[in-house]
Amino acid sequence: MSEHQNTCAQRYDKLASDKREVFLERARECAKLTIPTLFPETGHTKSTSFKTPYQGIGARGVNNLASKLLLSLFPPNSPFFAMRVDDFTAQELAQEEGARAKVDEALNKYERAVMQEIENTGDRAGHFEALKHLIVGGNVLLQVPKEGKTRVHSLENYVVVRDPQGTVLEIIIKEELSYGSLPEDIQEMIREQIKENGQIDLSKEVAIYTKVILEGKQYTSYQEVMGQRVKGSEGKWPKDKSPFIALRWTTIDGEDYGRGYVEEYFGDLKAIEGLSKAILEGSAAAARVLFLVNPNGTTRAKDITQAPNGAAVAGRDADVTTLQVQKQADMQVAMNTMSTITERLAYAFLMNSAIQRQGERVTAEEVRYMAGELEDALGGVYSILSQEYQLPYVQRVIARMTTAKKLPKLPEGVTQPVITTGLEALGRGHDLNKYDMFLKALMPLGPEVLSQYMNVGDYITRIGTSLGIDLDGLVKDAEQLAAEQEAAQQQQMQQQMMEMAKPAVGPVAKEGAQALREASQTGGQ
Repeated sequence: MSEHQNTCAQRYDKLASDKREVFLERARECAKLTIPTLFPETGHTKSTSFKTPYQGIGARGVNNLASKLLLSLFPPNSPFFAMRVDDFTAQELAQEEGARAKVDEALNKYERAVMQEIENTGDRAGHFEALKHLIVGGNVLLQVPKEGKTRVHSLENYVVVRDPQGTVLEIIIKEELSYGSLPEDIQEMIREQIKENGQIDLSKEVAIYTKVILEGKQYTSYQEVMGQRVKGSEGKWPKDKSPFIALRWTTIDGEDYGRGYVEEYFGDLKAIEGLSKAILEGSAAAARVLFLVNPNGTTRAKDITQAPNGAAVAGRDADVTTLQVQKQADMQVAMNTMSTITERLAYAFLMNSAIQRQGERVTAEEVRYMAGELEDALGGVYSILSQEYQLPYVQRVIARMTTAKKLPKLPEGVTQPVITTGLEALGRGHDLNKYDMFLKALMPLGPEVLSQYMNVGDYITRIGTSLGIDLDGLVKDAEQLAAEQEAAQQQQMQQQMMEMAKPAVGPVAKEGAQALREASQTGGQ
């Protein structure tokens, strides 16, 4: 019997022990120094008490970096993707007047509908949790159901198999639920198993396995309980619209799992944990007040310990002294070392305290430059997350909404979503900086030279694109400018004709008035 023909439980245990265990143990070590609840130890329960680290820089760093990534990958009130039309269709639309504008307007409404669906489901909280798992453990599994919020599966609850190119071939999810929370059909299956195999303790949680396999160009799945396949649990989806999205922080050739960001700075975190513990214990010892009394002196220790504040006690000051640690110099060395490591970690996790240098006058341009440098350091991560995280997620949401008749079905191969945040946003930011530098360099030439050699309309369009602004209706197009110029010219011509007609009207009016006066005089005589 091949390994794929075994039960899901057997296959899960084999893959967990052979490949996943090393990555899971490493994730737990990283979690101990940051957020221990992300990857608890084996055998934990709801009542397990987790050990708190002696320092908080790890937890602050993970939360801060996850927040920045969340805002970058899924910005609020702004689509993180755009529906693009292929080049050939775009050329055909350009031949028909007004067709491209109508298509762009319809796709814009399409994008807003998808973003509204994402905001309504409340997936942002799930994405934040998933990013923390990626930063600490390097792996996480998202499940986007037919309706409702996206579920986040920790590395300890699933196994995955990939091909050398990184394509997911197999996923098995293990969930442990109480018997009473299971659907009626699954409870019936368990009761049948009890009749056949004897008594089963129903007070314990029941393991449910969900298996996902890539077969050709589609994923198929089914669920299994106690070695029996659950009827009606089968499902299949196209390869690019699977509800199961296995994510990695980094891609390592030949490995099924990724490595976390915290693992790259594990040495610094471990060092600062030890230093924090030593400084805390040393500070506690230094803060302790302990009097030493000479046993051969006239002062009694009992009088010292029982005397209230301000009391007079019989004795000699030479008989009493205070115990001191005398470790100020050693503590200062530890403090300086910890400060240096803290600064390094603050840079690594993009904390604001690391961006701004110490000084009385720190310019805003300096802060923006440092922030840009730190953001650029995550460019490689953005490229991975855009292809393995954002794109599969938005494709799944679109497929879910299309099935539910919330979106019209678009022609295959004509339009597709393109990610516009993350690495793409970094590229647009660099373009904006170059445009600003270019314009500043040309300013000394004067406005006459700029108007003669620069296409201002094209420059405005490029600036808006670099900022990610929707320019439709905001910037005048060539046709609108031509129409306004033509109207202005006609108005100017009319004014010139009126000015030319005024001198001719003057003499004619005078002659008419004179004729009327002469006629009235003749009639009166």
